[in-house]
Amino acid sequence: MAAEIEKTLKEVTVWLPSKDTGIDLLLTDKSNKKTTSLQVKFSKDFNTTHAKENLRQNIKGTGWWTLNKEKIENSQADYWVFIIYSLERKTHDYIIIEPQKLLDIFKTLKRTNKTLHCYFTVTTENKAFETRGLKKKEMKELYEGTYTNKERDVTTFLNNWKQITDKLK
Repeated sequence: MAAEIEKTLKEVTVWLPSKDTGIDLLLTDKSNKKTTSLQVKFSKDFNTTHAKENLRQNIKGTGWWTLNKEKIENSQADYWVFIIYSLERKTHDYIIIEPQKLLDIFKTLKRTNKTLHCYFTVTTENKAFETRGLKKKEMKELYEGTYTNKERDVTTFLNNWKQITDKLK
């Protein structure tokens, strides 16, 4: 992840903390004056194991995370980065989101348990949704590329490195 960020964001330096503080990566501008911190979460691609092949053509990848609500609430990281790896396409997509915005999504979806399950799905049209608990009809729409839902739409956070570079300016 650190190498990918340095390759993508040439104006950023990536630092690795020596102990676990809830921050996986620290990013600075090249003068080391401005900082932002990341919590990084990886998931294998569940699209290849949980969706029939004929339904997968419009889906790049789906990740599944089990999150601790309290850790999100108390997170010291400025952003949480969810890495969605596409096994079929051998590519990565990233949901880059502030912890409070992540909590807002869960609240909107009426998920209030201590343990939060999160599915992020990225389509070939570069749209992203939180898809846990979708009904069969909604999943069909997702696979067909016609699904819309403002409450579940996380496209604004998809591969949105600009919010990080803006913070470091």
